[in-house]
Amino acid sequence: MPFDWLSVGEVPLRSDIPDEFKWKLSDIYNADSDWEADFARIKLTVPKLAAMKGTLGESAGGLLACLRLRDEISMAVERIYVYATMKSHEDTANPAYQNLSSRASALAAETAGVSSFVTPEIIAMPEGVLESFVDPKSSGCDFGDYRFMFQEIKRRKEHILSPEEENLLARAQEMASAPDDSFSMLTNADMKFPMIKDEEGRDVELTEERYMKFISSRDRSVRQAAFTALYETYGKFNNTFGATFNGMLKAARFYAQSRKFASDLESALDGPNVPRAVYDNLIDTVEGNLSHLHRYMALRKKILGVSELHMYDIYNPLVENPYKDIPWETAKKMASEALSPLGGEYAAQFGNGLESGWIDVYANRGKRGGAYSWGAYGTHPYILLNYNGELSDVMTLAHEMGHSMHSWYSRKCQPYPTCDYAIFCAEVASTTNEELTLDYMLRATSEREKRIYLLNTRVERIRATVYRQVMFASFEREVHARSQAGADTTASELGRIWHALNEKYFGQEMAVDSLISLEWSRIPHFYSPFYVYQYATGYSAAAALAAQITNGGEIAASRYLKFLSSGGSDYPIELLKRAGVDMSTRAPIEAALDLFRKTLDEMESLLLR
Repeated sequence: MPFDWLSVGEVPLRSDIPDEFKWKLSDIYNADSDWEADFARIKLTVPKLAAMKGTLGESAGGLLACLRLRDEISMAVERIYVYATMKSHEDTANPAYQNLSSRASALAAETAGVSSFVTPEIIAMPEGVLESFVDPKSSGCDFGDYRFMFQEIKRRKEHILSPEEENLLARAQEMASAPDDSFSMLTNADMKFPMIKDEEGRDVELTEERYMKFISSRDRSVRQAAFTALYETYGKFNNTFGATFNGMLKAARFYAQSRKFASDLESALDGPNVPRAVYDNLIDTVEGNLSHLHRYMALRKKILGVSELHMYDIYNPLVENPYKDIPWETAKKMASEALSPLGGEYAAQFGNGLESGWIDVYANRGKRGGAYSWGAYGTHPYILLNYNGELSDVMTLAHEMGHSMHSWYSRKCQPYPTCDYAIFCAEVASTTNEELTLDYMLRATSEREKRIYLLNTRVERIRATVYRQVMFASFEREVHARSQAGADTTASELGRIWHALNEKYFGQEMAVDSLISLEWSRIPHFYSPFYVYQYATGYSAAAALAAQITNGGEIAASRYLKFLSSGGSDYPIELLKRAGVDMSTRAPIEAALDLFRKTLDEMESLLLR
């Protein structure tokens, strides 16, 4: 009998899931013994890099040899770290892979510390020396792969410290990751949620992965039960989450101050060279257009026929879900057909990724929650899913494959020094796939109920990806500023700020439940400060690019694939300009909010017909 995860009551053990639904980490290391051998090799190689300290200004050949050795070590450490971490994510309670992951993290910190002398030494070179090294006519060396790196070093010169200070900061990274590690272990391995009743009255175990299925239920009692059970469980650990969150704030403040940035936000934006105005304009533009969101809440309240609209009433579709229990094979077919406008090469590699061990499909007991795309240079990308048969899971597949295809193109076309793309660009690639998938489905149906459901999906996507993520960004801006000023950032104060933001964003039609004050404690992205705003900028850019690809055909698609192939060879704002969208202006954000309004118009007319 074929394996049917969707009919499983309790979350299965990993051993119960067939191999065809698991990623092939053996494509990185065939066995743990191979991992150990590579680990040992790098431990022996690192001293060779350390021995180059103090010599980089002596010759062009010496500098080039150092950069290449550093890259060789970095690529190997990346493989070591990715393998160990993803193995630990298969079952977060497995101590063997917790140990491998811990060792990999320590090795990454060690190698970062050893290599930290490179940039300060380049900065310290006398005027004209680096220029003569980089000139192939005078040095005989080809530094072509490192030209953008040198440009970045020059731009960030005032924030780069002495070799000794850089070494200390690099070695502190492992310690600074403790809040994120604690959050992950607490939420994935230690916390256990209660049983609740599903739509048929059966006792089912609540998990973070199943929460979205329950909170989207048409049965209000199921939604309320899931909401209450989830947040009451988080509430039991409120002080622990508060201490963990404050550990993250302190780490962010430490790094910003150490690198002479005026704020945590300035420090976070400097990496991708994103102007502060982009962040502030995003929040200002969205908060200046909250009336559209308030109108949507009023429509929800009316269609649901409730006297009070609660926080557990915002995820359920306004019509019966016509896309229930979508089999995995159907999900793959839907995503593949939707992305055909991107051309034959993209389609072929997309199909290969679906069938050749890129994806870990289903949840199992102890598996890390959520979804992500990851991998290492020299390996194919990997995707962690917790597929649950919903349309949102199909969209997640398209989303994560967008990241993975971005990685595939970048690693194919870029050398290692410029293969990594900024997160600012990453969210564009993933969200463009989602938009193309939704466009495909909307074009394919004129049936009223299905169309309302898809329109509601688009409205919800913009609500969740633009409005909600900007609310997150506003929260981050405030709490990091409070941390910088030495103001109150206790768990109770964080809850107060979060509750007030929900009142502001959802408006008077929403009865903002007291339990929502705990929601800040379950957002993993807060442990990567000032990450979430890029979902909103990414959606806005992606919506514009998807429209261009749909309407502009091969020319727009070709321009987009060049963007995917560019990796980190330039700054995100510049790469996106070449792709066809200028994120330094408010125009893409305003266009996304206008798309929300237009979609809401059509949905409202169909619902009230």
